[in-house]
Amino acid sequence: MSLIKSQLIQNITEANPHLFVRDVERIVNTIFSEITHSLAKGKRVELRGFGAFSVQHRKERVGRNPRTGESVNVEEKFIPRFKTGKDLRLKLNSEKNVSDNQQEENQD
Repeated sequence: MSLIKSQLIQNITEANPHLFVRDVERIVNTIFSEITHSLAKGKRVELRGFGAFSVQHRKERVGRNPRTGESVNVEEKFIPRFKTGKDLRLKLNSEKNVSDNQQEENQD
């Protein structure tokens, strides 16, 4: 199951009933926009405890078309990367262990 932007906005609004949906939407869009602009400038974006966004440069190279085997030039490009923070990794792994244990108990 995926969490899409509109659901994120709805969840934040429900958790903060004093905020209007349009204000939360503006805040979320601004955050995404700032992250995007910083990455476009080659900057690293670090959200402590959550993770860090960065951009990796891939040089131009010669690749192969898998269908025909023909050599093709693959242009240089910039790839966004995300590295999870320690707090997020710990939270995900502790919740995974809890859900795994619950599934095992339900199978018994």
